[in-house]
Amino acid sequence: MAAAHRGDVVIRRAEGRDARRLTRLVRKSGAYAGQYSAMVDGYRVGPDYIAVHEVFVAVCDEGDGGPERILGFYSLVVETAELDLMFVADSAQGYGIGRRLIDHMRGEARRGGLDRVRVVSHPPAEGFYRNMGARPSGVVPANPPAVMWDRPEFTFDLTGAGVA
Repeated sequence: MAAAHRGDVVIRRAEGRDARRLTRLVRKSGAYAGQYSAMVDGYRVGPDYIAVHEVFVAVCDEGDGGPERILGFYSLVVETAELDLMFVADSAQGYGIGRRLIDHMRGEARRGGLDRVRVVSHPPAEGFYRNMGARPSGVVPANPPAVMWDRPEFTFDLTGAGVA
């Protein structure tokens, strides 16, 4: 993790070959342990998803000749102006990776002509989105059996108004 802490992190467009590692990151996320595990059981980020959506990964080169390490990723669905997925590896949390991904997402959203981006938050991530400047915009009711809890909804205002 030292490379990420030094700032040797690159955010690049995800490729189909990243699909398995992104899926693994989602399924192993500590944020989805316990009562939230049903939501990611069997979840898959496939090459088809990566090809259709704006998916970006934060990576670092460990310098050992092996594959780059995926620290986190996000998916922006431009057609609906929504941050669909946002994950940071448990071991990479606390190093600013999430902030860097959100900043990158804002830039990509603006380049895509968006002035707002909606995010339906995982309840434990609510504080993160607030800290990133997203504003509460509602609650999405539970949708059993996959999602058994209400989820807070936020909006990132990309116009400059209301940005923290």
